[in-house]
Amino acid sequence: MDIDHLRYMANQIARNLAAQGEEAAIAATAQHIRDFWDPRMKMAILADERHELDPIARAAVDSLAKSSG
Repeated sequence: MDIDHLRYMANQIARNLAAQGEEAAIAATAQHIRDFWDPRMKMAILADERHELDPIARAAVDSLAKSSG
């Protein structure tokens, strides 16, 4: 899958969950990626640079990286 599309999806998830508040949105975004993205998608977003992710999406991916590494 194209990394630009994965970034778009992660940012979209984060924006949709932002109303929960930053901390809850980060946790919910990470949980959504953990639960619904296939392993190839997760590996690609974890290996990518995160500068193009919105802050909530970036923090969610960072937390996934910490928990998987």
